[in-house]
Amino acid sequence: MGLASLCAPDTARAQEVPPVVLVGRAVNAQRMPIDGLQARLLADGEPIGQTCRTRADGWFVIELPGDAPLSGKLSLQLQRRHFESRTLEIDEASLRALRSGRAASLGYVTVARRRTAAFWITLLVFVFMMVLVGITAVHNALAALLGASALLATSALGHLFNPDLIVYGFGEAISSIDWNVVFLIMGMMIVIAVVEGTGVFRWLAFFAYKASGGKIWKLMLILMVLTAVSSAVLDNVTTMLLVAPITIRIALAMRIDPLTLLMPEVLAANAGGLSTMVGTPTNILIASYSGISFSDFLLNLTPGVLLALAGIAAYCLLRYRKHFAAAGAMSDELYERLKQGAVIAQPAHLKKAGWVGLGMLLLFILGELLHLPPAVIALMGATCLLAWIRPDIEEMIEAVDWTTLVFFITLFMVVGALQEVGLIDLLAQGVSYLVGSNRILAMLVLTWMAALISTVIPNIPFTATMLPVVGFLTASIPDADPQSLYFCLAVGSAMGGNGSLIGASANLVTAGIAERAGHPITFGHFFKLGFPALLVSVALAFAWLLIRYLAF
Repeated sequence: MGLASLCAPDTARAQEVPPVVLVGRAVNAQRMPIDGLQARLLADGEPIGQTCRTRADGWFVIELPGDAPLSGKLSLQLQRRHFESRTLEIDEASLRALRSGRAASLGYVTVARRRTAAFWITLLVFVFMMVLVGITAVHNALAALLGASALLATSALGHLFNPDLIVYGFGEAISSIDWNVVFLIMGMMIVIAVVEGTGVFRWLAFFAYKASGGKIWKLMLILMVLTAVSSAVLDNVTTMLLVAPITIRIALAMRIDPLTLLMPEVLAANAGGLSTMVGTPTNILIASYSGISFSDFLLNLTPGVLLALAGIAAYCLLRYRKHFAAAGAMSDELYERLKQGAVIAQPAHLKKAGWVGLGMLLLFILGELLHLPPAVIALMGATCLLAWIRPDIEEMIEAVDWTTLVFFITLFMVVGALQEVGLIDLLAQGVSYLVGSNRILAMLVLTWMAALISTVIPNIPFTATMLPVVGFLTASIPDADPQSLYFCLAVGSAMGGNGSLIGASANLVTAGIAERAGHPITFGHFFKLGFPALLVSVALAFAWLLIRYLAF
């Protein structure tokens, strides 16, 4: 299919006189493509030929009838909301080509941004949303819903007063949602709900106590390994939901502060989930945006994750060394009670879930070769499991965390608004100015910026905002590996979540469980323990990334 077929109607092909074609590529000041620009050719100020819109890669193709009037002054007009209207006079070489019936190319055409009232409104709404999330004044989903609703309402009503108040249309807001992320998370939630019902996680936690021989330091290490591995296979939020309650029961039975076990667990969960595409919500976002495969995450990040986990384990052993001697022996009565609760209630279901899980893992690894999106694999696995086991379908649907899905959907709409009005471009310019064309500096800045900012801003909205910025840096730095900067963002955002209580969703989930059990985790307590762990783990994981992308 030729370039002319991208925008030309079929009726143009029926003309007796062959059409002529004018092509070009619309870009911003950083040479990044601009989509959705309206491109049309003017002859002495009057439109001729077909009006076209630029594609996602910035290309536009205007097809003119062969007998179109090409005398007089010809110019190209490019227009789109939030951009300056650009009228470009057609050069003599292109005019000669068109008049002789040949295609003409204008090459790159730069179009500047406009900072309208919509720009400042979007900025204020985004800051307000992040403040609500940061101070946990309302649920994350409600904060994102408020942000998206405010932007849509401003756009819908703004045109009545001033066109510059329009942020985007409803269709544009919907198109900014990454449905691959939404359906991947939904599918995994259904699979996890089936596995949880088997009681396997209670059995694993009790097995960890037995393997430790009652030694608290050994139990802490075993639970850290258990949560890290579970987070890589499931995700860190789900892992803490399943493991934290039984951990608290074991800690109280041993007469120790439950936070002695819970804090190392959540630190390990945030780090361990980094090694796979589905291990953390931030990885899911990065994979969907960049196209990085499951096997790429596994092979490129796992060595760094193992180094980071070793560092966190050493740090926790040092930090809690005084607590180890305080542990008491568990009474026989409590031991029997825990043992009775740690029984796999549905072994047949667990076996079936294991087979389905293995099939999903293989498809995740081979998905790139089979052209299967991760969301399709997750939905296939969930559907297969539901059809095979036949659980109560209403219970399974209720097990899906719809508030989390609403959070992601509305968050994508807010980030789409940031991109529409040019805030993402402005941020990309700032980071680009800071790092220039230096790949090592870009890796360093991205990793540590993501890690430190994730201590004050939850890592999911931060990662969603930074993805277009990383995409720009990847394209603009000459020798940057296509994946290296995305992995730097993954390391910084996931392990940066260990820096504070609000840094990661798993932290808030764990804090909620601990508070209901009468052992609250305060912001100060988490920061005092988590921030040094952040420094250790990020430094070790970043060292691996440098070795991986500079030595090999």
